[in-house]
Amino acid sequence: MLSAEHRAIVKATVPLLESGGEALTTHFYNKMLTEYPEVRPMFNQAHQVSGAQQRALANGVLMYARHIDELEKLGGLVGQIINKHVALNIQPEHYPIVGSCLLKSIREVLGEEIATDAVIDAWAAAYQQLADLLIGLEEGIYSEREKAPGGWRGTRRFIVERKIAESDEITSFYLVPKDGGALLDFHPGQYIGLRLIIDGEEVRRNYSLSAAPNGREYRISVKREPNGRVSNFLHDVLRAGDALELYPPAGDFKLEHSDKPLVLISGGVGITPTLAMLQAALATKRPVHFIHSARHGGVHAFRETIEELASRHPQLKRFYCYERPRDGDHEAHGTGFVDETLLDKWLPKNRDLDAYFLGPKAFMKAVKKHLKALGVPETQSRYEFFGPASALD
Repeated sequence: MLSAEHRAIVKATVPLLESGGEALTTHFYNKMLTEYPEVRPMFNQAHQVSGAQQRALANGVLMYARHIDELEKLGGLVGQIINKHVALNIQPEHYPIVGSCLLKSIREVLGEEIATDAVIDAWAAAYQQLADLLIGLEEGIYSEREKAPGGWRGTRRFIVERKIAESDEITSFYLVPKDGGALLDFHPGQYIGLRLIIDGEEVRRNYSLSAAPNGREYRISVKREPNGRVSNFLHDVLRAGDALELYPPAGDFKLEHSDKPLVLISGGVGITPTLAMLQAALATKRPVHFIHSARHGGVHAFRETIEELASRHPQLKRFYCYERPRDGDHEAHGTGFVDETLLDKWLPKNRDLDAYFLGPKAFMKAVKKHLKALGVPETQSRYEFFGPASALD
């Protein structure tokens, strides 16, 4: 039970988290992944090396400590967390592992003079409150997915029906249920969880669903990362006819129903969820402005797809920006970075619109700033992260 005294102690640790939260979470991850190797498949080791996972956890812990009296102020953070957990099939038995390692890390990093028994007891109660909240919300999603038409819980085997190169870096995989059964519907913008065995080791990853639901197949479109263990396996090893295991679709970045003009802005492989959103939006008469940025024509995936859609749907306007166009590339509407000037030209004149954007963090940070400066309401400006969530401000 989280008492008033516990709450006061947790809130008093906020300055310590602000100054040393990342050091604490780095220690925590090292301890957990060393002492409990069974949880390794749920973590992308590249995010550990870059520090992105540690920063995301430090930010989440800090937000929780700040708002422990008013958890509703955590806003979309809770939704992001539970959907990531569901896509990776996080279970109630994983929470005690995290809690134990977190409390040990608080004691070991801060020292016994600061991390007294009272501090550890307060954080134990606070963690249990958070764990109970997340477990309950996640079970609600698991149950809903299992009971829905075509739904399932845990893994389900799918077959790679076909594999298509979309650019120099991105390849699409079309996946159909091996059992031939019905397929769970999803919201455009959501992602799917994959469970793979690579060199005898289990790994799990999330990938955006890059085509609107059709009741027959799922499509993911994967960028080859230079040192990406999973992306290189998918590109080089996985073949048509091979099987893999999927968790049900999840994610709270999804296209909302609206009559307002829709603006989809993507950078690089961030195009993948916007494709599903675009297909769904074009089934209505809703005006759509599709803006995509790529380094050059060779890595610009789905250009022909967008052009074909534009030829059939007059409400679709599309704009491409190449950072460093090559000789012989298709003509782009802009060069360099997507800046405020370009967006001002490409956005609808009426800024009462719905904007969805996704791409590298620096790209999203700039787009968020530009949209605000151009008068797009912040509540109508939505984004998602590939990998650990972090602040754009």
